Amino acid sequence: MSTESYKIEIIKPGQFEETKHYYPKVLNAQIHPLIKFLLSLDSERIISRYCHLHPTVNREFLQKTLTYKAKYFRWGGADLFNVTTEGGHRKIVVVETNSCPSGQKSMPLYDEYSDLGGYGYIIKESFKPMLKNKKLPKGSLAVIYDKNYAEASGYAAAMADCFNQQVYLVPMFTSNSEHYSFADGILKILVNSEWIPIKAALRYVTQKPWTRIPIITKTAIYNPIVACLTGGRNKLMASKAYELYNAEILDSGLKIITPHTINDLSKLEVPLAIKSLGGMGVIKIPYSNAGQGVYTIVSDDELEAFNNLDLPYDQYIVQSLIGNYNWSSKSPEGQLYHVGTVPDKKNKKSYVADLRFMICSTPNGFRPVSIYARKAAKPLVDNLVNSQDSWDILGTNLSIKLGDNQWDSDTSRLVLMDRKDFNTLGLGLDDLIEAFIQTVLSVVAIDKMSIRMINDKSKFRKKLFKSLNKDNVLLDEVLIES
Repeated sequence: MSTESYKIEIIKPGQFEETKHYYPKVLNAQIHPLIKFLLSLDSERIISRYCHLHPTVNREFLQKTLTYKAKYFRWGGADLFNVTTEGGHRKIVVVETNSCPSGQKSMPLYDEYSDLGGYGYIIKESFKPMLKNKKLPKGSLAVIYDKNYAEASGYAAAMADCFNQQVYLVPMFTSNSEHYSFADGILKILVNSEWIPIKAALRYVTQKPWTRIPIITKTAIYNPIVACLTGGRNKLMASKAYELYNAEILDSGLKIITPHTINDLSKLEVPLAIKSLGGMGVIKIPYSNAGQGVYTIVSDDELEAFNNLDLPYDQYIVQSLIGNYNWSSKSPEGQLYHVGTVPDKKNKKSYVADLRFMICSTPNGFRPVSIYARKAAKPLVDNLVNSQDSWDILGTNLSIKLGDNQWDSDTSRLVLMDRKDFNTLGLGLDDLIEAFIQTVLSVVAIDKMSIRMINDKSKFRKKLFKSLNKDNVLLDEVLIES
């Protein structure tokens, strides 16, 4: 990456250009009527529909959940699988939840005359209300990022328009730290030999952000780092957040549905966990994202390949593998397998696909913002051959890491929520409502875990965190305060 990419940019009002912040295939796409209808539904209609189909759900509790006001985790996106059981019971499963998620550049416009789309919605309905009645240091506004320049710059342009003032777009790579610093909790950036304080920033720093940004800051960060450590970028803590929240809401009729998960594993214990799931599973480095650090295991060869890797962390998680009916993990909760896409015209094959559902916290509760799907590179087969690479059949992430701070994306596998692509997913309105509610539940669970980690004196509870996440390598990375 050239040093030109490390430069801090000044974004002024009126600089938002659709061609810079949306994929080319999105620019002329028309949003699918069902997706537009979903986005138009208010909370009461969603609640009425959901409780009609799930009469054992406590309506009052669901209303309380959808109108929950997040304290830390205000902007999240869940990766979801559309699955079924051998008995034909369909479920929407939460694979993971991401803080500061991608999605805007993949979403057709709800209103074709509103270019800002979801960028503007996040800024106006979630970021700006966060600053109200908040004691902020003097300074400017910024967007900080380490990947996905298209979306990071889109948020900066939307912020400049919304606040009618210039906004700083700040690259925050580990290799350009001379251009930014935190002093006494305030982010400062170096522009034209002058250190400029930042009072509030939208964060699109997603790769181990705790190595560069302190947990406790006076600069208002949307989302703060604690949301990443407690589940937004930490799959181990996310799993524990889901467990705690599911126990809390046991009587409500609601539950976060996830693959069977085994936590707190050393690398030596991983093969035993895979064996307990029938020899198939998914191994995850808890702190990686963008498709990195995830290993699908369907054979001894793939497990041996994982064992031979030199990996940095002390803790891993293993989840049950969701594949085809003939080859999925067997777990205490039973067997799940992918519904898959509607068979295509060319070879009549189905593909594994996930659904990314982005939401944000507003003064009136959570609202859906953008949705997109991704399909795997190879079709879902009935029977596996040992030599096959299961990741090509099961992996859906589009990100491709080219090197340090360098990323590309395989957009050929992107499935838009438009009139052309959406129908291939085989999803209906009630599936989408379930996806929204599962996303909200997972975000609330992580926000509640974040609240547990900050004490009454606004200090990070390091001992509590360490008791839940016994990984010294991770703890050595974390910046507590500046």
